[in-house]
Amino acid sequence: MTRLGAIFRPQLPPERLRSIARLADSTGLDELWLWEDCFREAGISAAAAALAWTERVGVGVGLLPVPLRNVALTAMEAATLHRMFPGRVTLGVGHGVQDWMGQVGARAESPLTLLREYTLALRGLLDGERITTEGRYVTLDDVALDWPPEGGAEVLVGGIGPRTLRLSGEVADGTVLNEVFSPDGVREARRVIEEGRAAAGRDAGGAHRIVVYVFAATGPDGPARLQRELTATGLTGTPGLGVAGDAAEVADTVQRFADAGADTVVLLPTADEPDIEGFIRFVGDDVRSLVK
Repeated sequence: MTRLGAIFRPQLPPERLRSIARLADSTGLDELWLWEDCFREAGISAAAAALAWTERVGVGVGLLPVPLRNVALTAMEAATLHRMFPGRVTLGVGHGVQDWMGQVGARAESPLTLLREYTLALRGLLDGERITTEGRYVTLDDVALDWPPEGGAEVLVGGIGPRTLRLSGEVADGTVLNEVFSPDGVREARRVIEEGRAAAGRDAGGAHRIVVYVFAATGPDGPARLQRELTATGLTGTPGLGVAGDAAEVADTVQRFADAGADTVVLLPTADEPDIEGFIRFVGDDVRSLVK
């Protein structure tokens, strides 16, 4: 069954997260996703709070920008969440927005090298390994977690370009695709990811979770709001992005993304969504019941 999520955009103030998380937990929503956008809410602290306020709903963070975080710290934080809330945590890592990384003095000369070293080290630590490595960016000397997650934990990589998608196939357990991907884009991303998996000698066609964000709007002004969002983000030239309509129309679009290879579809409200609580209810109750 396709997992269905919704996003709490970090443009909303942090104090609104509690009511939204509890509302998501009370609906049929599978996952509530958070962003770590500079310089808004932090991903791990927001995720910990959302998990503590809820009982059932999964919580995802996409993405944690790796230039900002020592890999040992990310492993410690991730392991703590997985131990406290087993089966409910999904964490993705990525390059981060390069302009933001430059603002804080953390921009890497080779983002791909950093992401490769980081993801391999993070997965190893979460698998309970003791790691010594000296790479271009990641250095660990006899490091192991005292409290790794029971049975390890998946690490997803977020990416847009083919080199990052191929890298995700090589080193990650899944991939987060943002709102620039249409169903055709998801198919192509899956193909490139599988190329990476094959190059790394990983089982072709094996488990590699694909999460995709999709703009969604409902209500009488939904089409206009979706068009404004696509225009503001420069995405009007790509067919198949986003959906505006009632629950049946949104569910049909979710199915198209699932048919293209998405395992989890996370609906992204427009920046001018007037009723975020209503959006969560719409996704978690009305759309979820129609998605197979």
